[in-house]
Amino acid sequence: MHNVLVIGAGKIGSLISFLLAHSNTYFVHLADIQKENPHVRRLGELPNFKYSQLDANDINSISEFLKQNKIDAVISSLPYYCNIPIAKAAAAHHLHYFDLTEDVETTKAVEELARHAKGAFVPQCGLAPGFISIVANDLMKNFPKLDTVKMRVGALPTNISNALQYSLTWSTDGLINEYGNPCQAVEDGEQVDLLPLEGLEEIKIDGLTYEAFNTSGGIGSLVHTYFGKVKHLSYKTIRYPGHCAKIRFLMNDLKLNDDRDTLKRIFEHAIPKTYQDVVLVYVSVTGTQDEQFVEENYVKKFYPKRIGGHRWSAIQLTTASGICGVVDLVLHNTEKYHGFVRQEQFAFNDLISNRFGEYYA
Repeated sequence: MHNVLVIGAGKIGSLISFLLAHSNTYFVHLADIQKENPHVRRLGELPNFKYSQLDANDINSISEFLKQNKIDAVISSLPYYCNIPIAKAAAAHHLHYFDLTEDVETTKAVEELARHAKGAFVPQCGLAPGFISIVANDLMKNFPKLDTVKMRVGALPTNISNALQYSLTWSTDGLINEYGNPCQAVEDGEQVDLLPLEGLEEIKIDGLTYEAFNTSGGIGSLVHTYFGKVKHLSYKTIRYPGHCAKIRFLMNDLKLNDDRDTLKRIFEHAIPKTYQDVVLVYVSVTGTQDEQFVEENYVKKFYPKRIGGHRWSAIQLTTASGICGVVDLVLHNTEKYHGFVRQEQFAFNDLISNRFGEYYA
């Protein structure tokens, strides 16, 4: 039985713990700074599970916990800015490390730590980055010559009740980070940084019209992996029409991108949270096959689901299933996965046939 530490008992960390503990092949230590966490109450009497109060900023306590409990792997479901010290502790104790970060600089720091690590260091797990990179890579391998790759993902409320046409479905810090930071892409074969909230386009899925625009981080490491092999490669976030203009007003016109603490307070005070959501995943790849210009697509919608007597949102399921599937693949194939591991190193068929990744199937 693998002994894992999940740090961060929020929406995603609680479901990660639930899925791993119920498999009966993982003993899960879930840790959070709060003595009692509302998300943990949903877990009930889980088998193979223990909740502990730990401060992620107290690395000495984290290190002592890792030694005392003989942890095999550390899974961070904390905001991106908490991850680097945790990754350092994992490296120091020769453990495997996984996180959900969308932040480019955090991922670079994890990659540097992985150079001398004995375990596998796997950042950017989850949905986007994460699953979207695995899907795109699977399609891209079908083309001897690539032209354009479009990666589009959205987590949206199924019912709209406010002017932003949006509800908070995951980390507010991560959302603001995606909306405010430069966006990596490939244009005309050159690696470029694009402005967030630009590149607005219309997209239709199942006859419904959405908008998509540049956001940071979701492209993962594909720019690095496919540089020199693709003409155009981009990632955009899907929203209901009109959302982008209002976010531009807040972040650019009112300059709240320079005052993210205030923006976070506004979002969390004014925008409701929801478990009634839909996740849209759209990938389009064009290129040459058999001397013909061809397009292949992956388009899918994911909805909430009841597991273990509880209703879990679509964003919880698509994120937790992704990281749990990757954790399972790594810990059962340690000879294959070691050092810095990119999401596109995981085969699509391996993930969706995995007991945790099967939600994507």
